[in-house]
Amino acid sequence: MTTRPAHSPRSSAVGLAQVCSAGLLWGTGGLVVTVLHEEDGLGAMTTSAWRMLIAAAALVAFAVLTRRWRTVVATFRKRPVVVVLAGCLTAIYQGLYFLAVLAAGVSVATVVSLGLAPVLAATWEHARARTRPSPRELAVLAAALVGLLLVSTASTGHGGAGDQPVLGLLLAVASGAVYAATTVLGHHLARDVDPVALTTCATGAGTVLLAPFLVVAALGDRPVATSRPEGWLLLVYLGVATMALSYGLLYAGLRTTSGSAATVATLVEPLSAAALAALLLDERLTATALVGGALILAAVVGLRPREVPPTAT
Repeated sequence: MTTRPAHSPRSSAVGLAQVCSAGLLWGTGGLVVTVLHEEDGLGAMTTSAWRMLIAAAALVAFAVLTRRWRTVVATFRKRPVVVVLAGCLTAIYQGLYFLAVLAAGVSVATVVSLGLAPVLAATWEHARARTRPSPRELAVLAAALVGLLLVSTASTGHGGAGDQPVLGLLLAVASGAVYAATTVLGHHLARDVDPVALTTCATGAGTVLLAPFLVVAALGDRPVATSRPEGWLLLVYLGVATMALSYGLLYAGLRTTSGSAATVATLVEPLSAAALAALLLDERLTATALVGGALILAAVVGLRPREVPPTAT
């Protein structure tokens, strides 16, 4: 949750808003995945593969239409290993999180995975810089984690406790570690790489990694795709909004937002998911969830860098 003096408070605030917007979009994805599973029988990994594939297609089309294709190619040629690694880590995080949900339930997977990420990211950044977190940073992190715990455990919607809690816990820990690594890596990449080019390259790499799951589903006689027009609309939304657009916003925001601050800011994801469930599924927002949401929002506000008055010369 450190800030860099090279960035103005205004640009840092814009970056933080972009990261939060990505988190809000991710929060709508859970409901879409649930509907696709219940209505079409699509598994989590099959849906993830479609999400990546559609996002990659949308990003390539956007790059061509906006004449950014050369930038995409140049980005891949300049940093092939790192951008591929970012895409693969994104795909792995996604898969580990969904597996953790199936094994241990939504609450455990969300609290452990999303809660561990900002702790690990902040620890890495301070260890690398050989600094200690300030009292303000500790307060922001504490408020965010308590808020996440309250929102996640207060949810009574889809996805109860799984039947493999130990395995689910280990998968959630691995998911949180990969998510932290992905965000920290994205921060370093985003400083000198075009966000659209970075998102396109990373999503393409993730697509290659997840595509075999479509083959596995077909060979296992499981549904590979939806047969409903509404289902395809949901898949397109999942790929374009919760993958292509959201990760574009994330990488754009990471230009001026540290990896640890970004992992805190994206905790608005379960908050937006709870609000959406209340609006569309008539789930009740408890007082506990409201308090947790207020703590998360307070933590995000606390991330905004303070204005530093100019010193007299």
